[in-house]
Amino acid sequence: MFNTNTISRFQQLETPFYYYHLDVLRNTLDACRAASSKHGFHVHYAMKANFNPRVLDMIKAYGFGADCVSGNEVKAAIAHGFGKEKVVFAGVGKSDKEINLALDEDIFCFNAESVQELFVIDELARAKSKVAKIAIRINPNVDAHTHHFITTGLDENKFGINTWQLPEVADALRKCPNLQFLGIHFHIGSQITDMEVYKNLCNRINEIQDWFEDHGFAVKVLNTGGGLGIDYHHPDTNGISDFESYFKVFKQFLNVRPGQEVHFELGRALVGQCATLISRVLYVKNGQKKNFLVLDAGMTELIRPMLYQAYHLIENISRGESEVGSRKSEVGKELTQDLIKYDVVGPICESTDCFQKDVELPESFRGDLIAVRTAGAYGEVMASSYNLRDRVSSVYSGE
Repeated sequence: MFNTNTISRFQQLETPFYYYHLDVLRNTLDACRAASSKHGFHVHYAMKANFNPRVLDMIKAYGFGADCVSGNEVKAAIAHGFGKEKVVFAGVGKSDKEINLALDEDIFCFNAESVQELFVIDELARAKSKVAKIAIRINPNVDAHTHHFITTGLDENKFGINTWQLPEVADALRKCPNLQFLGIHFHIGSQITDMEVYKNLCNRINEIQDWFEDHGFAVKVLNTGGGLGIDYHHPDTNGISDFESYFKVFKQFLNVRPGQEVHFELGRALVGQCATLISRVLYVKNGQKKNFLVLDAGMTELIRPMLYQAYHLIENISRGESEVGSRKSEVGKELTQDLIKYDVVGPICESTDCFQKDVELPESFRGDLIAVRTAGAYGEVMASSYNLRDRVSSVYSGE
């Protein structure tokens, strides 16, 4: 992934920074568009995964819509050229200010997440003499078999409306003349790699859309959400998610009526592999039981390992092939450099500021460049200025 010229370039730059592999992003978007378009599916990019301006410009150019979870994301999507007719607005706690902004922009659809929200949107739309298009986000109670912090489709989660509330939803829709019911929306979690989970989701969607039709509501849009996972362990050999298998599941198992639209909201799968966090070793601390690499990047630059116990492949890119892999001696025998286990930690004044424990790396030294891979999703967007640190910068391939 990093050739000699790229590493030489990195050595001249101030760290830490996010390095964006624009070719990786382009190849991923190509694969997603090819796999979804053959079925006539509509893809919205989940803005919360990464709203780097260069990333947004590339995604918009592919004709995808935008999935937003805040008023500012709605504004950013429209400012970057995503068509208003392709913007959806989800979120369990939309403020009146955010709803009004989206109403003024005449976005495609609100994904409503509670019965009370339906009445609020109706009231605000009535004040503007507008009709708001609505999809009902429903908890299908399908287990995503992923980390409990990023599971969103169970009855115990804060998101969406539970199926036992559907009669109340139907009653609210009939009482709200300034709402136009478009369809039903689902999102069961993130980093899902088991396609059987999506098959189960399809079965629940089929049952729920039958319920709405039986109660007199025409379902024009089936929004299945997103959540498709990526390979954090093998970013070079498995850098693009299996979009073909993912969309094929919905083609096979979703009962799509004539004229219905099927929508998806993908984030991580589109941008996860396109960025790497580049950092420098500040100090090497060797102890009796532990060795530490103290980096100039920490939880202020990439909080996922501390927040979700997330894994990211960590590499010392200053130690080249001659030092890391197999080397040949004068007699032609292969010699292998011993690897050392390090706890790779950041500089933040928190004990939890640790990227990973017991990482096997070649012997490392002050000034070495460390790459934390697959950081394109929920990396830069979750960065902070805690400890009054400078905000992390961005560097792009091809520049």
